[in-house]
Amino acid sequence: MLELRPRSARWGPLKHTEHPRGRPAALFHRDFGGGEAPASVILHGMLGSSRNWQTVGRELGAARRVCALDLRNHGMSPHADSMTYDEMAGDVLAWMDAHGVGRAELIGHSMGGKVAMLLACRHPERVGRLVVVDIAPKDCSWPAHRAEFAAMRELNLGDLRSRADAEMRLEGRVPDWAMRKFIATNLERTHDGGWRWQVNLPVIASSLGLLERNPLAASDRFGGPALFVTGGRSAYVQAADRGAILAHFPRARIETLAASGHNPHVDARAAFVRAVLEAGRA
Repeated sequence: MLELRPRSARWGPLKHTEHPRGRPAALFHRDFGGGEAPASVILHGMLGSSRNWQTVGRELGAARRVCALDLRNHGMSPHADSMTYDEMAGDVLAWMDAHGVGRAELIGHSMGGKVAMLLACRHPERVGRLVVVDIAPKDCSWPAHRAEFAAMRELNLGDLRSRADAEMRLEGRVPDWAMRKFIATNLERTHDGGWRWQVNLPVIASSLGLLERNPLAASDRFGGPALFVTGGRSAYVQAADRGAILAHFPRARIETLAASGHNPHVDARAAFVRAVLEAGRA
């Protein structure tokens, strides 16, 4: 049964709902205050959630209202048996309609950045400014995600004691310490004291090939202001991608945070927040 009320963190934890095919998913969100209508809407990356954006959301929310959403099959939003960029962009549009948000700044990281780019190009009247975080309009190859999904599927949740226990068991398949901790944030307690994956792992894993692709058509354009924030230590966006970025987003400005990897909002938080706020004043 689809949860029809607006899904907000102020109501506390909610049960996952199974999403009916063909209808937009009623997305959960966290509201960071700062005004009446949301000025900024944040879209997380793969295996992430609005929870990962709480610190940045609060810092941005000191100057504006900010809402961070959980995309379908992630966080507290409904589980669905399909996951395309068109569907995810439709979910965000439906959330904006349900919450009276006519126009907003979209901030999207990685997979969420692809959703934001698509929405901005197809519905430019709904996007006042676009901020894309460490992703470009191109096909991507995410082999590490395949290894991570395999490790998650193989993890025996039946005798799992804690998230720290999960991190230890994942070590053989996921060598990066930070990624193991990130993956473990997707574990949640069941009512009987056990553990389960909060994300819809089977659908996300089976959709990976589609999600790696560039969602934009050659003719897609967004003529509004756009900021692309890239990580200097990340391989996701290369100098050669500048042409594709400007072809779709002719007013784009590209800012590289040298000390950051794929997560500038974490690795270089102060510089990231400053860049977003300065873009809003430009």
